[in-house]
Amino acid sequence: MPSNRSSGLDFSDGRPPNRTLDQHPDLKLNEGSLHLQRNKTERRRLQGLQRSLTVTSMTGSGDSKDRSFMERFNLWMINEGGRQLFFAVWIFLHLLVAVFGFFHYQLKDNLNNARKTFGITFTIARTAALVLHVDVIFILLPVCRNFISMLRRTPLNDIIPFDKNITFHKATAWSIVIGTVVHILAHMVNFYKLAMLAPNTGARIAAFFGANFLTGPGATGWIMTAALGIMVYFAREKQRRAHFERFWYSHHLFIVFFICWQLHGMFCMIQPDRPPYCSFNTIGVFWRYWLVGGVIWISERILREVRSRHVTFVHKVIQHPSNVMEVQIKKEKTTTRAGQYIFLSCPEVSYFQWHPFTLTSAPEEDYISVHIRVAGDFTTAFAKALGCDFPQKGDKGGKGGKGDVGPGGKVVGTAANPPLNRTLPRVMVDGPFGSASEDFLNYETVLLVGAGIGVTPFASILKSIWYRMNNQHKGPPTRLSKVYFTWVIRDYGTAEWFHSLLHAIEEQDTQGRIEINIYLTAKIKEDEMNNIIVQDVGAEKDAITSLRAPTHFGRPNWDRVFPSIVEKHPETDVGVFFCGPPALSRLLHQMSNKYSEPKGTRFFFGKENF
Repeated sequence: MPSNRSSGLDFSDGRPPNRTLDQHPDLKLNEGSLHLQRNKTERRRLQGLQRSLTVTSMTGSGDSKDRSFMERFNLWMINEGGRQLFFAVWIFLHLLVAVFGFFHYQLKDNLNNARKTFGITFTIARTAALVLHVDVIFILLPVCRNFISMLRRTPLNDIIPFDKNITFHKATAWSIVIGTVVHILAHMVNFYKLAMLAPNTGARIAAFFGANFLTGPGATGWIMTAALGIMVYFAREKQRRAHFERFWYSHHLFIVFFICWQLHGMFCMIQPDRPPYCSFNTIGVFWRYWLVGGVIWISERILREVRSRHVTFVHKVIQHPSNVMEVQIKKEKTTTRAGQYIFLSCPEVSYFQWHPFTLTSAPEEDYISVHIRVAGDFTTAFAKALGCDFPQKGDKGGKGGKGDVGPGGKVVGTAANPPLNRTLPRVMVDGPFGSASEDFLNYETVLLVGAGIGVTPFASILKSIWYRMNNQHKGPPTRLSKVYFTWVIRDYGTAEWFHSLLHAIEEQDTQGRIEINIYLTAKIKEDEMNNIIVQDVGAEKDAITSLRAPTHFGRPNWDRVFPSIVEKHPETDVGVFFCGPPALSRLLHQMSNKYSEPKGTRFFFGKENF
């Protein structure tokens, strides 16, 4: 039976073919010219080996079309509209509060003495404080994961971008930082003006520092500022990825921040001109703003503690090459969907730390699994507790290296047969929670793009599709008819655990519903290039991956991939799901907008957020 390895999409870069391949000394053209002709697709693909090994995306998508306002609006609404409208409303709300607050404090008739003493900076400080109170309403809601997962399954998900919850949380946090700086600067001027009322220089200096550190509002204000500064510092992307534990613990300083904020306004340093006067016996107003978000957040913490008490145990631990371990967990009362993620805690390592991991098991399986890359402090300690023995940095060998662990991994221990002299530790699971990839079943056609280890979220999706193809899914039938899976990776050996899944899917995919395309971006040596050319041309399976699907060299040419999908799936909604570096995410987002047509094929872009 002749092999059919040609891709359904056009991945060529549009340049004339390089004839160097035809002149290769190991290829006898007089005997195999017809054979080479039959493998025209492979020949075109291998031209990339003779070039710079990098295919850059072309600019431009053909003739620009004159679209009506409604057509442009409909295109804008596909991937941009909901998010941008939501943030526009959020910004407008802040401006509205700031403007009305400014005029309120500037014109209020029982604050004349304060305005006379401090001037415009009093109004600015009060206005900034009012905006900060509004931010407190929103700051906790985006991190209430159960609340967000519940809402994203409602019609509100079509209006509010719940998958951007972390982005919204960061935006609100930066608004708090800006409001805090404005509030502090305004009050520094106010304290200076207050100090200048003293009779001499020494008294003025004492009055200024006394107002800052010896008064209730001043002391609580600086404690709040210190807590906020620590949270912001460890929440930076670089710090968070390198030291997640510090980020996790420092972020709980928001409790100190909230307590001091509640006390901050109760000291009543600035009194109104007439009753009712402010007093410490008055509870204040801050609690009204954080009450809703705080109650939901506390409820979620209680729910986490309750769910973590459900019977949960490690079913199996598999040590994979490249410092990856697979943890299979059995937990009662757990229902999952493909594309979801969980938070995992191991009390033996740390009772208070919870780390997010994407599920790699399918809903059809009787366990949940995660593949964890052992890189940070927590994952290293967790792997050691589970009995894995990965080589340390600088080690040339050791257990867990590529030399003694096959592509399928090595079973370190099971619940019935734990590692030698070791009992598998208890784990606690919170979740699962929804993500953008969970929506893949809403489309007839999907394009899944993973870069490097970013392929992890798609393991669950591909497994679920595999079960559905083999009629092992008990749920309702899916409208999904075609899956394009693209994996961009520098070294194919980076995620060996994923190889066996791809092989199983390809063997069972007799209907051709899943199309696999792998891109290797690493520079290939000349001798390796020659070996690939000789072994690959005319072969039934790829010389590198052993898959029927071809391996491409260089980066995908998205300006050919997207039009090919448009050609094959006209007037179809296509879901584009991505996990990987931000640069490629932005490019795919742009391509989804670029090739969407309001009355034709529409590309809906979604990405994982961690």
